[in-house]
Amino acid sequence: MEELGAPSSASSGASSGAPADSKAGYVLSNVAEVVERILTFVPTKALLRAARVSRLWRNCARRVLKTQQQMSWLSAFGTSRYEEHVLLGAMEEGLETKYLLPLTALLMVDSEHFNGHNGSYRHKKARKCQDEEESDALDRLRRLLPKSCDILCIVTPGIVLTPTGLPCTTPKEFMEGEAGFSLLFPAMDGVQIRPFHFCKKSLNQESLEEAGLTGNPDLKVVLLFGYHAYKSGAALFLNKLLEPLARSNVLIAGGHVEKACIQQKDCCSPGSFGVVGLTLSGSRIQGASVLLDQDVSSPKAAEVTIRRLKAASIPERNTVGFMFACVARGHNHYNNEHNVEADTFHKIFPSVPLFGFFGNGEIGCDRIVKENYTLSETDANGLQHGYTTVMSLVHLG
Repeated sequence: MEELGAPSSASSGASSGAPADSKAGYVLSNVAEVVERILTFVPTKALLRAARVSRLWRNCARRVLKTQQQMSWLSAFGTSRYEEHVLLGAMEEGLETKYLLPLTALLMVDSEHFNGHNGSYRHKKARKCQDEEESDALDRLRRLLPKSCDILCIVTPGIVLTPTGLPCTTPKEFMEGEAGFSLLFPAMDGVQIRPFHFCKKSLNQESLEEAGLTGNPDLKVVLLFGYHAYKSGAALFLNKLLEPLARSNVLIAGGHVEKACIQQKDCCSPGSFGVVGLTLSGSRIQGASVLLDQDVSSPKAAEVTIRRLKAASIPERNTVGFMFACVARGHNHYNNEHNVEADTFHKIFPSVPLFGFFGNGEIGCDRIVKENYTLSETDANGLQHGYTTVMSLVHLG
């Protein structure tokens, strides 16, 4: 995706190509109100190209971009027609019609098909092939998204997504099959979203403060994903990170995944464990989460638990739902009944899109973060679970 830059030198002032006797040409070259109104109907990628017409058009495009502060998303499932994950093709097409300039992109894709494309199957080739494939995917994302966009891609056994379109579309659980989504966050007044990545070489008090995880009074939500958590030392490492967060007035949600593809990973040794995620800071942010424990095994019990989110009275406009579930749940946990938890969430929050994954362990607890108070206290151990689902709401103001 292109960046908003200066207009070409041939058109820095009024457009010289418009005929002198053309009223429309005069208006489009000189009347900012008209140009700005027209540009509000232009998708962002086309808007960035239009900004090159003249200095007037560039300034109008900048003002239009500042109004595009709603989070959006692209999702895909089914078999890809190309030798790449189905989400990447959907993003190439879908970004042409989006009305926002993403500053942060959070992607989640299923591990079977993301690892399997281009012939780089995990069990058939060495790790070098996996690393090359990961690099190829990130290069592809960098070409699709703006250079200034922070990209975090999570690879996990199963995916939960809301199909591209309206928030009222019913979300779907994919415990198998090719599926993925990309959450696109633009610049938003009063909201700051920052990615973070820690491995055993980089986790220290200074790096926590730099990432905004400590010493940040505006921190409201942390989405946190651990990878290679089965390796020796990973549990102790994660506790070291979770301890200060458990004591803070912050909503924490996430889980353990198979892989995290990030832009900067130079500090990690090949195959080492680590943690990635996003911090969401700002006085306008609110959130709530509930834990569906192992005993919640019927649609009725799931509804009773998820309705506790409704009681938190989180605004539902400009809000996104997250579902981080154990890979052993889904239809396996509900007597072969599919999509139970996603359907239940949609029943209670029909206008809120839902995204997440099925992974190898869940992070979160019952907690409300609203205005100037937080309801629920726990410790690092109370944030880590198995055979559960963490269901969350995050309101972006």
